[in-house]
Amino acid sequence: MTLEEAMATLPSWVGIWVNIMMIGVFLAPLLLLIWKESRWLGAAALLAGVASFIGVTEMFNQGGYTKLLGFPHILFYTPLAYVYWKKLQSGALPVWPTRIAWVVLITVLISLAFDYTDALRYLLGNRAPIEGTI
Repeated sequence: MTLEEAMATLPSWVGIWVNIMMIGVFLAPLLLLIWKESRWLGAAALLAGVASFIGVTEMFNQGGYTKLLGFPHILFYTPLAYVYWKKLQSGALPVWPTRIAWVVLITVLISLAFDYTDALRYLLGNRAPIEGTI
């Protein structure tokens, strides 16, 4: 079973969330590349997104669809969220890049809420692959 096939067995809201994440962590950062002041933010988010995708895919290939699949997000999105927060607090971005950066940050923070919860569940013993994804 591929990662995409495993995800298709999950509740429909998960698929909706994954699509929202694609907008928030891939499409929105592409827009940030337009403005000189936000290019590095866009590039950082795209790099974190690609690195997370590679990590999730590799972890799935090694251990199936477990609660630990969010670990690459934790690893790459936690520092990304910090960088976005600090940049937004500085007030150094023009209006539209600020709005777009908020979309990215909020998307990342929601993702991290799921990922930290799942990682905690994994550490507390919920280590079996998610039913129907084996």
